[in-house]
Amino acid sequence: MKKIFLLLCPFLLLLSCNESTTVNTTEENTTTATDTTQNTFGIIIHGGAGTILKENMTDSMETAYKEMLTKAIKTGHEILKNGGSSLEAVQRTINVMEDSPLFNSAKGAVFTNAGINELDASIMDGKTLNAGAVAGVTTVKNPINLAYEVMTNSDHVMLSGKGADKFAKERGLEIVDPSYFFTQKRYDALMEIKKRETIELDEDNKSAFYDPFIKDEKFGTVGCVALDKNGNIAAGTSTGGMTNKKYNRIGDSPIIGAGTYANNKTCGVSSTGWGEYFIRGIVAYDISAQMEYAGKTLEEAAKNVIQDKLTKMGGTGGIVAMDKDGNVAMEFNTAGMYRAHMDAGGKLDIGIYSK
Repeated sequence: MKKIFLLLCPFLLLLSCNESTTVNTTEENTTTATDTTQNTFGIIIHGGAGTILKENMTDSMETAYKEMLTKAIKTGHEILKNGGSSLEAVQRTINVMEDSPLFNSAKGAVFTNAGINELDASIMDGKTLNAGAVAGVTTVKNPINLAYEVMTNSDHVMLSGKGADKFAKERGLEIVDPSYFFTQKRYDALMEIKKRETIELDEDNKSAFYDPFIKDEKFGTVGCVALDKNGNIAAGTSTGGMTNKKYNRIGDSPIIGAGTYANNKTCGVSSTGWGEYFIRGIVAYDISAQMEYAGKTLEEAAKNVIQDKLTKMGGTGGIVAMDKDGNVAMEFNTAGMYRAHMDAGGKLDIGIYSK
Protein backbone atom coordinates (compact mmCIF):
# COMPACT_ATOMS: atom_id res chain seq x y z
CA MET A 1 0.00 0.00 0.00
CA LYS A 2 2.86 2.34 0.84
CA LYS A 3 4.33 1.75 -2.60
CA ILE A 4 0.98 2.52 -4.24
CA PHE A 5 0.61 5.68 -2.15
CA LEU A 6 4.09 6.85 -3.05
CA LEU A 7 3.38 6.25 -6.73
CA LEU A 8 0.11 8.26 -6.50
CA CYS A 9 1.61 11.26 -4.66
CA PRO A 10 3.12 12.99 -7.73
CA PHE A 11 -0.14 12.51 -9.64
CA LEU A 12 -2.22 13.99 -6.82
CA LEU A 13 0.19 16.90 -6.48
CA LEU A 14 -0.05 17.64 -10.23
CA LEU A 15 -3.85 17.47 -10.14
CA SER A 16 -3.92 19.92 -7.23
CA CYS A 17 -1.75 22.40 -9.13
CA ASN A 18 -3.98 22.20 -12.21
CA GLU A 19 -7.09 22.92 -10.13
CA SER A 20 -5.37 25.92 -8.55
CA THR A 21 -4.43 27.25 -12.00
CA THR A 22 -8.00 26.84 -13.22
CA VAL A 23 -9.38 28.84 -10.30
CA ASN A 24 -6.89 31.66 -10.80
CA THR A 25 -7.70 31.86 -14.51
CA THR A 26 -11.39 32.18 -13.75
CA GLU A 27 -10.73 34.95 -11.25
CA GLU A 28 -8.66 36.82 -13.84
CA ASN A 29 -11.44 36.54 -16.41
CA THR A 30 -13.96 37.83 -13.89
CA THR A 31 -11.77 40.82 -13.15
CA THR A 32 -11.36 41.59 -16.85
CA ALA A 33 -15.13 41.51 -17.39
CA THR A 34 -15.68 43.91 -14.51
CA ASP A 35 -13.07 46.30 -15.89
CA THR A 36 -15.21 46.95 -18.98
CA THR A 37 -17.27 49.32 -16.84
CA GLN A 38 -15.66 52.76 -16.92
CA ASN A 39 -15.91 55.80 -14.72
CA THR A 40 -16.05 58.15 -17.70
CA PHE A 41 -19.56 59.22 -18.64
CA GLY A 42 -21.29 62.41 -19.58
CA ILE A 43 -24.24 64.11 -21.21
CA ILE A 44 -24.73 67.15 -23.42
CA ILE A 45 -27.92 68.81 -24.69
CA HIS A 46 -29.20 71.63 -26.87
CA GLY A 47 -32.50 73.45 -27.01
CA GLY A 48 -32.10 75.01 -30.43
CA ALA A 49 -29.92 77.59 -32.15
CA GLY A 50 -30.76 80.86 -33.86
CA THR A 51 -30.98 84.61 -33.39
CA ILE A 52 -30.80 84.43 -29.61
CA LEU A 53 -29.59 87.81 -28.38
CA LYS A 54 -29.09 89.02 -24.82
CA GLU A 55 -30.86 92.30 -25.57
CA ASN A 56 -33.99 90.42 -26.66
CA MET A 57 -34.09 88.20 -23.58
CA THR A 58 -35.76 89.24 -20.33
CA ASP A 59 -34.18 88.17 -17.05
CA SER A 60 -37.17 85.98 -16.22
CA MET A 61 -37.09 84.26 -19.61
CA GLU A 62 -33.35 83.63 -19.37
CA THR A 63 -33.85 82.14 -15.93
CA ALA A 64 -36.67 79.93 -17.21
CA TYR A 65 -34.50 78.50 -20.01
CA LYS A 66 -31.57 77.87 -17.69
CA GLU A 67 -33.78 76.15 -15.14
CA MET A 68 -35.32 73.89 -17.77
CA LEU A 69 -31.94 73.03 -19.30
CA THR A 70 -30.69 72.19 -15.82
CA LYS A 71 -33.70 70.01 -15.03
CA ALA A 72 -33.36 68.15 -18.33
CA ILE A 73 -29.65 67.44 -18.16
CA LYS A 74 -29.73 66.43 -14.49
CA THR A 75 -32.42 63.89 -15.33
CA GLY A 76 -30.14 62.13 -17.77
CA HIS A 77 -27.02 62.57 -15.66
CA GLU A 78 -28.66 60.82 -12.71
CA ILE A 79 -29.48 57.84 -14.92
CA LEU A 80 -25.90 57.63 -16.16
CA LYS A 81 -24.42 58.06 -12.69
CA ASN A 82 -26.47 55.10 -11.45
CA GLY A 83 -25.24 52.88 -14.29
CA GLY A 84 -28.17 53.38 -16.65
CA SER A 85 -27.83 53.22 -20.42
CA SER A 86 -27.12 56.14 -22.70
CA LEU A 87 -30.30 55.32 -24.66
CA GLU A 88 -32.45 55.70 -21.56
CA ALA A 89 -30.64 58.90 -20.57
CA VAL A 90 -31.23 60.44 -24.01
CA GLN A 91 -34.93 59.61 -23.99
CA ARG A 92 -35.68 60.84 -20.48
CA THR A 93 -33.65 64.02 -20.94
CA ILE A 94 -35.42 64.87 -24.17
CA ASN A 95 -38.79 64.04 -22.56
CA VAL A 96 -38.25 66.89 -20.10
CA MET A 97 -37.70 69.35 -22.96
CA GLU A 98 -40.54 67.86 -25.03
CA ASP A 99 -42.90 68.52 -22.11
CA SER A 100 -41.85 72.18 -21.86
CA PRO A 101 -43.48 74.94 -23.95
CA LEU A 102 -40.12 76.73 -24.05
CA PHE A 103 -38.76 74.58 -26.87
CA ASN A 104 -39.89 73.80 -30.39
CA SER A 105 -40.55 70.16 -29.61
CA ALA A 106 -43.79 68.35 -28.73
CA LYS A 107 -45.60 70.63 -26.21
CA GLY A 108 -43.91 73.77 -27.56
CA ALA A 109 -43.98 72.77 -31.23
CA VAL A 110 -44.46 75.40 -33.90
CA PHE A 111 -47.45 75.47 -36.24
CA THR A 112 -47.53 74.51 -39.89
CA ASN A 113 -49.13 76.66 -42.57
CA ALA A 114 -52.29 74.59 -42.06
CA GLY A 115 -52.35 75.51 -38.36
CA ILE A 116 -51.41 72.10 -36.96
CA ASN A 117 -48.36 70.65 -35.24
CA GLU A 118 -46.29 68.00 -37.05
CA LEU A 119 -43.57 66.41 -34.94
CA ASP A 120 -40.30 64.74 -35.94
CA ALA A 121 -37.75 62.80 -33.88
CA SER A 122 -34.90 60.30 -34.14
CA ILE A 123 -32.60 58.26 -31.93
CA MET A 124 -29.48 56.19 -32.60
CA ASP A 125 -27.52 53.57 -30.68
CA GLY A 126 -23.76 53.96 -31.13
CA LYS A 127 -23.07 50.38 -30.05
CA THR A 128 -25.16 48.66 -32.73
CA LEU A 129 -25.69 51.54 -35.21
CA ASN A 130 -29.38 50.76 -34.93
CA ALA A 131 -31.69 53.76 -35.30
CA GLY A 132 -35.32 54.81 -35.27
CA ALA A 133 -37.13 57.91 -36.50
CA VAL A 134 -40.60 59.38 -36.98
CA ALA A 135 -41.86 62.29 -39.03
CA GLY A 136 -45.09 64.24 -39.17
CA VAL A 137 -46.74 62.68 -36.12
CA THR A 138 -49.63 64.63 -34.62
CA THR A 139 -50.91 62.75 -31.56
CA VAL A 140 -47.85 61.34 -29.75
CA LYS A 141 -47.00 63.18 -26.53
CA ASN A 142 -43.30 62.28 -26.68
CA PRO A 143 -42.06 61.63 -30.23
CA ILE A 144 -38.56 60.58 -29.09
CA ASN A 145 -40.14 57.59 -27.31
CA LEU A 146 -41.86 56.60 -30.53
CA ALA A 147 -38.56 56.84 -32.40
CA TYR A 148 -37.10 54.43 -29.83
CA GLU A 149 -40.01 52.03 -30.37
CA VAL A 150 -39.43 52.12 -34.12
CA MET A 151 -35.77 51.27 -33.52
CA THR A 152 -36.37 48.41 -31.09
CA ASN A 153 -39.76 46.98 -32.04
CA SER A 154 -40.10 47.31 -35.80
CA ASP A 155 -38.28 46.21 -38.93
CA HIS A 156 -37.95 49.81 -40.07
CA VAL A 157 -35.89 52.91 -39.39
CA MET A 158 -38.45 55.63 -40.15
CA LEU A 159 -42.23 55.86 -39.95
CA SER A 160 -44.30 58.91 -40.85
CA GLY A 161 -47.72 60.49 -40.53
CA LYS A 162 -50.79 58.39 -39.75
CA GLY A 163 -48.81 55.17 -39.90
CA ALA A 164 -46.45 56.39 -37.19
CA ASP A 165 -49.37 57.54 -35.02
CA LYS A 166 -51.03 54.11 -35.46
CA PHE A 167 -47.82 52.31 -34.51
CA ALA A 168 -47.59 54.48 -31.39
CA LYS A 169 -51.04 53.32 -30.28
CA GLU A 170 -50.10 49.69 -30.89
CA ARG A 171 -46.99 50.12 -28.75
CA GLY A 172 -48.98 51.65 -25.91
CA LEU A 173 -47.38 55.10 -25.99
CA GLU A 174 -49.19 58.09 -24.53
CA ILE A 175 -51.55 59.56 -27.11
CA VAL A 176 -52.95 63.07 -26.76
CA ASP A 177 -55.46 65.20 -28.58
CA PRO A 178 -53.70 67.54 -31.05
CA SER A 179 -54.93 70.49 -28.98
CA TYR A 180 -52.37 69.47 -26.31
CA PHE A 181 -49.63 70.99 -28.46
CA PHE A 182 -51.29 74.42 -28.72
CA THR A 183 -49.37 77.31 -27.19
CA GLN A 184 -50.39 80.92 -27.74
CA LYS A 185 -46.84 82.08 -28.39
CA ARG A 186 -46.32 79.61 -31.24
CA TYR A 187 -49.75 80.35 -32.72
CA ASP A 188 -49.11 84.08 -32.62
CA ALA A 189 -45.79 83.50 -34.41
CA LEU A 190 -47.63 81.73 -37.22
CA MET A 191 -50.13 84.59 -37.51
CA GLU A 192 -47.29 87.15 -37.64
CA ILE A 193 -45.53 85.23 -40.38
CA LYS A 194 -48.72 84.94 -42.42
CA LYS A 195 -49.08 88.70 -42.26
CA ARG A 196 -45.58 89.14 -43.61
CA GLU A 197 -45.78 86.38 -46.15
CA THR A 198 -45.00 87.71 -49.61
CA ILE A 199 -44.27 84.47 -51.44
CA GLU A 200 -45.84 84.32 -54.90
CA LEU A 201 -46.57 81.08 -56.68
CA ASP A 202 -44.34 81.78 -59.64
CA GLU A 203 -42.85 79.32 -62.11
CA ASP A 204 -40.24 78.31 -59.51
CA ASN A 205 -43.01 77.36 -57.04
CA LYS A 206 -40.91 78.55 -54.12
CA SER A 207 -41.81 77.17 -50.69
CA ALA A 208 -42.40 79.34 -47.64
CA PHE A 209 -39.30 78.17 -45.84
CA TYR A 210 -37.01 79.96 -48.27
CA ASP A 211 -38.30 83.36 -47.19
CA PRO A 212 -35.48 85.17 -45.32
CA PHE A 213 -37.74 85.98 -42.36
CA ILE A 214 -39.50 82.62 -42.12
CA LYS A 215 -36.30 80.60 -42.30
CA ASP A 216 -35.28 81.87 -38.87
CA GLU A 217 -38.53 80.75 -37.27
CA LYS A 218 -37.73 77.04 -36.98
CA PHE A 219 -35.05 77.07 -34.30
CA GLY A 220 -35.84 75.47 -30.95
CA THR A 221 -35.24 71.84 -31.79
CA VAL A 222 -34.02 69.82 -28.79
CA GLY A 223 -31.32 67.18 -28.74
CA CYS A 224 -29.12 65.09 -26.48
CA VAL A 225 -25.96 62.98 -26.65
CA ALA A 226 -24.93 60.68 -23.79
CA LEU A 227 -22.00 58.40 -22.99
CA ASP A 228 -22.69 55.74 -20.35
CA LYS A 229 -20.37 53.81 -18.04
CA ASN A 230 -20.26 50.89 -20.48
CA GLY A 231 -18.76 53.15 -23.13
CA ASN A 232 -21.90 53.28 -25.24
CA ILE A 233 -22.92 56.49 -27.00
CA ALA A 234 -26.49 57.42 -27.94
CA ALA A 235 -27.91 60.50 -29.62
CA GLY A 236 -31.43 61.80 -30.11
CA THR A 237 -33.23 64.81 -31.58
CA SER A 238 -36.85 66.01 -31.40
CA THR A 239 -38.55 68.96 -33.11
CA GLY A 240 -41.73 70.61 -34.26
CA GLY A 241 -39.99 71.65 -37.46
CA MET A 242 -40.40 75.06 -39.06
CA THR A 243 -43.11 77.63 -38.47
CA ASN A 244 -45.42 77.92 -41.47
CA LYS A 245 -43.96 74.83 -43.16
CA LYS A 246 -46.00 73.49 -46.06
CA TYR A 247 -46.53 70.28 -47.98
CA ASN A 248 -45.64 68.00 -45.03
CA ARG A 249 -42.10 69.33 -45.11
CA ILE A 250 -39.58 67.19 -43.16
CA GLY A 251 -36.31 68.63 -41.93
CA ASP A 252 -33.08 67.07 -40.75
CA SER A 253 -34.11 66.07 -37.21
CA PRO A 254 -35.51 62.64 -38.15
CA ILE A 255 -32.83 61.99 -40.79
CA ILE A 256 -30.10 59.67 -39.54
CA GLY A 257 -26.74 61.17 -40.48
CA ALA A 258 -28.10 64.68 -40.81
CA GLY A 259 -29.89 65.52 -37.57
CA THR A 260 -28.74 62.58 -35.47
CA TYR A 261 -25.81 60.17 -35.52
CA ALA A 262 -24.01 57.94 -33.00
CA ASN A 263 -21.08 55.55 -33.33
CA ASN A 264 -19.08 54.13 -30.42
CA LYS A 265 -15.94 54.31 -32.57
CA THR A 266 -16.17 58.08 -32.82
CA CYS A 267 -18.94 60.21 -31.36
CA GLY A 268 -22.60 61.08 -31.04
CA VAL A 269 -24.12 64.20 -32.62
CA SER A 270 -27.45 66.04 -32.43
CA SER A 271 -28.13 68.94 -34.78
CA THR A 272 -30.33 72.03 -34.80
CA GLY A 273 -30.76 74.61 -37.52
CA TRP A 274 -31.88 75.09 -41.10
CA GLY A 275 -32.64 71.46 -41.87
CA GLU A 276 -32.39 71.59 -45.64
CA TYR A 277 -28.68 72.41 -45.36
CA PHE A 278 -28.02 69.87 -42.64
CA ILE A 279 -29.54 67.20 -44.89
CA ARG A 280 -27.46 68.26 -47.90
CA GLY A 281 -24.31 68.35 -45.81
CA ILE A 282 -25.05 65.11 -43.90
CA VAL A 283 -23.74 67.18 -41.00
CA ALA A 284 -23.94 64.73 -38.10
CA TYR A 285 -22.31 61.88 -40.01
CA ASP A 286 -19.69 64.14 -41.57
CA ILE A 287 -18.34 64.98 -38.13
CA SER A 288 -18.04 61.29 -37.26
CA ALA A 289 -16.51 60.45 -40.65
CA GLN A 290 -13.82 63.10 -40.32
CA MET A 291 -12.86 61.62 -36.97
CA GLU A 292 -12.82 58.03 -38.25
CA TYR A 293 -11.16 58.51 -41.63
CA ALA A 294 -9.17 61.72 -41.28
CA GLY A 295 -8.08 61.24 -37.68
CA LYS A 296 -9.47 64.57 -36.54
CA THR A 297 -10.48 65.30 -32.97
CA LEU A 298 -14.14 65.95 -32.22
CA GLU A 299 -13.43 69.65 -31.81
CA GLU A 300 -11.58 69.86 -35.14
CA ALA A 301 -14.25 67.94 -37.05
CA ALA A 302 -17.17 69.89 -35.56
CA LYS A 303 -15.54 73.24 -36.26
CA ASN A 304 -14.76 72.30 -39.86
CA VAL A 305 -18.29 71.08 -40.58
CA ILE A 306 -20.21 73.93 -38.90
CA GLN A 307 -17.95 76.95 -39.34
CA ASP A 308 -16.54 76.08 -42.75
CA LYS A 309 -18.60 73.63 -44.80
CA LEU A 310 -22.09 74.46 -43.53
CA THR A 311 -21.45 78.20 -43.48
CA LYS A 312 -20.12 78.20 -47.06
CA MET A 313 -23.28 76.38 -48.17
CA GLY A 314 -25.39 79.12 -46.59
CA GLY A 315 -26.69 76.99 -43.75
CA THR A 316 -27.18 78.18 -40.18
CA GLY A 317 -27.44 76.30 -36.91
CA GLY A 318 -25.31 74.16 -34.66
CA ILE A 319 -24.60 70.82 -33.02
CA VAL A 320 -23.78 69.28 -29.69
CA ALA A 321 -21.54 66.23 -29.71
CA MET A 322 -19.60 63.90 -27.42
CA ASP A 323 -16.85 61.45 -28.33
CA LYS A 324 -16.03 58.02 -26.91
CA ASP A 325 -13.69 59.57 -24.33
CA GLY A 326 -16.22 62.08 -23.03
CA ASN A 327 -14.84 65.11 -24.88
CA VAL A 328 -17.55 67.50 -26.06
CA ALA A 329 -18.24 70.03 -28.79
CA MET A 330 -20.93 72.74 -28.84
CA GLU A 331 -20.43 74.36 -32.22
CA PHE A 332 -22.81 76.85 -33.86
CA ASN A 333 -22.66 79.68 -36.41
CA THR A 334 -25.67 81.62 -35.11
CA ALA A 335 -26.02 84.32 -32.46
CA GLY A 336 -26.83 81.74 -29.82
CA MET A 337 -27.71 78.16 -28.94
CA TYR A 338 -29.37 76.88 -25.79
CA ARG A 339 -26.95 74.28 -24.48
CA ALA A 340 -25.68 72.45 -21.39
CA HIS A 341 -23.10 69.82 -20.46
CA MET A 342 -22.47 67.67 -17.38
CA ASP A 343 -19.41 65.47 -16.93
CA ALA A 344 -18.82 62.44 -14.72
CA GLY A 345 -17.87 64.70 -11.81
CA GLY A 346 -21.19 66.51 -11.99
CA LYS A 347 -19.78 69.80 -13.27
CA LEU A 348 -22.54 71.70 -15.05
CA ASP A 349 -21.95 74.22 -17.87
CA ILE A 350 -24.88 76.13 -19.36
CA GLY A 351 -24.76 78.55 -22.29
CA ILE A 352 -27.23 80.56 -24.35
CA TYR A 353 -25.38 83.27 -26.28
CA SER A 354 -22.36 83.07 -28.55
CA LYS A 355 -20.18 84.96 -26.04
